[in-house]
Amino acid sequence: LSKEFSSTSSTTAVGTVTSRVTRNGNAIMEKDLLNHEDLAGDRGMVDDIFDETYQEKEGPKPPLRYVWRNIILMSLLHLGALFALTLIPSAKIQTLAWALLCFLVSALGITAGSHRLWSHRSYKATLPLRIFLTIANSMAFQNDIYEWVRDHRVHHKFSETDADPHNAMRGFFFSHIGWLLVRKHPDVIEKGQKLDLSDIKADKVVMFQRRYYKPSVVLLCFTLPAVVPWYFWDESIVISFFIPAILRYTIGLNATWLVNSAAHMFGNRPYDQNINPRENPLVSLGALGEGFHNYHHTFPYDYSTSEFGWRFNLTTAFIDLMCLLGLASDRKKVSKEVILARKMRTGDGSHKSG
Repeated sequence: LSKEFSSTSSTTAVGTVTSRVTRNGNAIMEKDLLNHEDLAGDRGMVDDIFDETYQEKEGPKPPLRYVWRNIILMSLLHLGALFALTLIPSAKIQTLAWALLCFLVSALGITAGSHRLWSHRSYKATLPLRIFLTIANSMAFQNDIYEWVRDHRVHHKFSETDADPHNAMRGFFFSHIGWLLVRKHPDVIEKGQKLDLSDIKADKVVMFQRRYYKPSVVLLCFTLPAVVPWYFWDESIVISFFIPAILRYTIGLNATWLVNSAAHMFGNRPYDQNINPRENPLVSLGALGEGFHNYHHTFPYDYSTSEFGWRFNLTTAFIDLMCLLGLASDRKKVSKEVILARKMRTGDGSHKSG
């Protein structure tokens, strides 16, 4: 028995670690297998743990079916963002500061909200914090929390397979934005329907957002960011719309997408060299701490998604602050001993120099 993860506010630790050697031709790959009941712990879920039993279907892949509405809207959005860049020299400093604040708030709605809280249940949040994170999530406009969680749990459970919504084995463009421009692979839909999302359905805040998602996006992602500079400090309505709304939204999208693309392709793998996700500090910087991706896919239940605390990880600092204020609790954290043992067992050796 070893302490696989623990709550920073509790002395209870769970996690039976066993080891199995799997053979694939001449390759021998050592994988950590964790007892699923122990791994679930007080999270009460295991649907973000990789499923080694999944087999891709043989035969030709289904043909690509383009979603032209998304292609047109994403093209217009990025053209609008390019236009917004030309407006930056004309913008007031208050407007640029407001755009940065909107970016940080909306990013936390994804990183601290739909990702670490709802997808992985790596900590617990009180009602006021859940309401704030839901508002921030609507400002981010990356699908409602329910859909985001469903797709992200499928991504972890079937990572780099046909059942992964943004399978990085299909290339950088597909894993970055292309997956949103075509119909989902049938396996993504099939596996997504079989996930246990009862915890999400039981959260009234999440289901309220789902019910009123479209008007919440219009209000929080586009209207509020644009109206504030125009109303409070007489900013041009064009600048108010294109910088705090359009440019900020586009940068937020791409920061998140880089976790799916760049952090699955570029970087080292100090925790598990047998999986694709990598450690990418630049992605972490832009995505408020989400680029420690080899660690995250090795230990998806760690609230920090990293062993380095606040380093390039504003989201961890935010969650720690919320705990200090009594708005969050029960942060799950992997012990240093287990991290080191895992590095020695399955890492690529890069931890020795880093």
